[in-house]
Amino acid sequence: MGRRQFTAEFKTKVVLEILREEKQIGELADEHELSPNQLRNWKKEFLENAVKVFSESKQEKDLHAKERAMDEERNELMAKVGQLTIENDWLKKRSKQVLGTDWETKSGFKK
Repeated sequence: MGRRQFTAEFKTKVVLEILREEKQIGELADEHELSPNQLRNWKKEFLENAVKVFSESKQEKDLHAKERAMDEERNELMAKVGQLTIENDWLKKRSKQVLGTDWETKSGFKK
């Protein structure tokens, strides 16, 4: 069994619950099926990096926005490549069924 991965949004939500102090860390750990030490580590990391929220320059914010946009575009392109690969494989298979084993010669397709 591999390690569970948590999104930044989930971690932030849980840490904010800890900081509100409406529930004990142990209760939150049970609620989210995590260890109390894991929650303490997330809280510590969150507080250590909180200053970055207010100190990040406009250039850094712009850079992060561009990185997110590029990641989204990359993901879209990878999905498109996957779809085209599936379609291409289907067409090759169907061509072989319709035209026979020498379908490449008949179709003019070259590898």
